[in-house]
Amino acid sequence: MSEEPRNARPAAARDRRVGAQIRSDVMQLILDRRLPPGAPLPTEAELMESLGVSRNSVREALKALQALDIVEIRHGYGTYVGQASLTPLVDGLTFRTLAHVTDDHAALTEILQVREVLENGLISRVARGISEAELARLESIVGRMEAAARAGEAFPDLDREFHETLYGTLGNALVPQLLAAFWNVFHRVAKVRGWTRDPAPEVTAGRHRAILTALRERDVEGAQRAMADHFRGIEARSAQATRGVN
Repeated sequence: MSEEPRNARPAAARDRRVGAQIRSDVMQLILDRRLPPGAPLPTEAELMESLGVSRNSVREALKALQALDIVEIRHGYGTYVGQASLTPLVDGLTFRTLAHVTDDHAALTEILQVREVLENGLISRVARGISEAELARLESIVGRMEAAARAGEAFPDLDREFHETLYGTLGNALVPQLLAAFWNVFHRVAKVRGWTRDPAPEVTAGRHRAILTALRERDVEGAQRAMADHFRGIEARSAQATRGVN
């Protein structure tokens, strides 16, 4: 067996440090210049000159930042500021969950618990400040859920729309993005594992109706209890799925 050269590890560690510094410098450039998403970045040659590094180092740093959606490389056109979306988070959490091959339910439960803490922590603010117009939008969604349930149909898109609409009332753009990230992870895993069935659409519709009823009554504690009941139902369904109940 050939031995690794003695200086290989220090060189690799040095390259990682250099790469991290270049990535940090590019991010700082974006911040210092207040470049919005879609704005063009300096060319590779300009970055090489300003940062004092090689073309290959610049390219490797930009590829790493592209994976984080911090920059967007458009081949033949240049490099632009990315959307800084939560897509890398979704990809990482999906892989983390699927990697728990011996216990999918435990991995999914961790994600659901984080989402539950987030939603239960915010539902009280929603209950205190939701408007009649926003309640009407939620009523329309729940009505469509109930119609689908009567027809024996699942309604994952309506479920997602309900939660996005519910917390969209707070005016915090990050909250719907985080909820969408957890939603996407759950349903990506479900698709890979072949969990395609909601065992009780009418129960799911009823839980959303209970949340809406509490919100109409401005009942903060009632809304929190209804949301907790909803999550108990989600956890029960994921447990059934991981045991092979479809």
